[in-house]
Amino acid sequence: MPEKYILTIDQSTQATKLILFDQHMQLVWKANLPHKQIVNDQGWISHDLNEIRNNLSELFKMVLKRISTDQLAGLAITNQRESAAAWSKKTGNPLCPTIVWQDNRTEKLINRISYPELVKTVKAKTGLALSPYFTGAKWGWMLLNEPRVIQAYQNNDLCLGTMDSWLIYQLTNGKSFKTEPSNACRTQLMNIHTGTWDKELGEIFGIKLDDLPEIVDSNAHFGDTDLFGLLDQPVPIMSVLGDSQAALFAQGCFNPGDFKVTFGTGSSVMLNIGQKLPDNINNKLNTSIAWSLNGKLSYVLEGNINYAGACITWLKDNLNLIKSPEETSNLALSANPNDRTYLIPAFAGLGAPYWKPNMKAAFVGMTSSTGKNELIKATLNSLVYQIVDILSEFKKLFPQVNHEIHTDGGMIYNQYLMQYLSNIAQRNVRTAAISELSAFGSANNAVHYSNEINYSTFYIPKMDPRDSNFYIQEWHNWINKLA
Repeated sequence: MPEKYILTIDQSTQATKLILFDQHMQLVWKANLPHKQIVNDQGWISHDLNEIRNNLSELFKMVLKRISTDQLAGLAITNQRESAAAWSKKTGNPLCPTIVWQDNRTEKLINRISYPELVKTVKAKTGLALSPYFTGAKWGWMLLNEPRVIQAYQNNDLCLGTMDSWLIYQLTNGKSFKTEPSNACRTQLMNIHTGTWDKELGEIFGIKLDDLPEIVDSNAHFGDTDLFGLLDQPVPIMSVLGDSQAALFAQGCFNPGDFKVTFGTGSSVMLNIGQKLPDNINNKLNTSIAWSLNGKLSYVLEGNINYAGACITWLKDNLNLIKSPEETSNLALSANPNDRTYLIPAFAGLGAPYWKPNMKAAFVGMTSSTGKNELIKATLNSLVYQIVDILSEFKKLFPQVNHEIHTDGGMIYNQYLMQYLSNIAQRNVRTAAISELSAFGSANNAVHYSNEINYSTFYIPKMDPRDSNFYIQEWHNWINKLA
């Protein structure tokens, strides 16, 4: 009998990736195709859904040169969350570019509806602070500003979905319009107490619930796909998880108190709090759903950092300080240890736990001796300070937080960053030994968490830093001055 494989689509912010896992959950092949980051002069960030679909089709052709069609057992999906897509129910064609999760264009809309009672209602039902960050406001903006979306709404020809729903719809030729709770809970339209779309929340953003996908379990059967006609026999789509929750799954953070930090374009700091919501979800963090498996919801506390890897991209592409992200570790290690430059990376405001959407980015505390190395060090340090502030909020709300930090994502290979995180947080850091952790998590969910998985991690012990509290306090002082 030929060996069977699980193919995982990782639809990230920067690229479409395909990762192939064998029946022992070993990664045997991967490839990716980047898509354009469409940024206008107002800073709005969009993706072209047709480009993403075409890239996916090309990647399918690549993988089927590696394996025969009868070796494919099924598909899993993991994806960037909060990005908003709109397409025609009849044709499946996109009606406008995707509004990417980083995009802040809905700020005026949010300000217009931010009445105290409404803000309180949204937080109580969704666990999320009313914010331009989440998908509901992005769809609301489309329904006010995109003519083709408005027309489709009036003609009952509108599908609104996050990237998972768009992929499922395309892969099943429009036969399946589904999502699951780890994605749906990030739209601000899902009631996290019931696990269903909420009519009152839909009315706040002007969205009809009929235009939204069906919510099913994260390990449900999402439909069957022939990979755009490349397979003789369709295979099932067996797992869907938002990228951050998929990483939590892959790290084995199944127990309350386990948490991880994902370093991607942005950063997600996520804590498993079990199957019971906290009594008070009106806090500085986001209360979300980790996943729903066989009808049982698990919850998380989460703090999101809008700019993590994106800060390094900014250093490279905008400031021309580096040629590649790999340089930053050694350059930061070479910086003057006494330099007290800080980067406040508020390129799209500051998210949790600060919630300062109007704040602007700035380097502060520079002197005439501050140079390239010091600016790079300040950029990496800013990520650590934000993570530590989120961990402080975790402890207030859920005291039994695990003492180890599980980390994943492209930046875990940055020696300076990982050691500084360990030092300032005063916690041991475990970094994942594989980079494609979100894909691994969703694939593992597809095979119902195989007990054969055993991947090693690199261990970074904490050191006793001098004045760690001083640096955090000075960071807070600068934020308060600039707010």
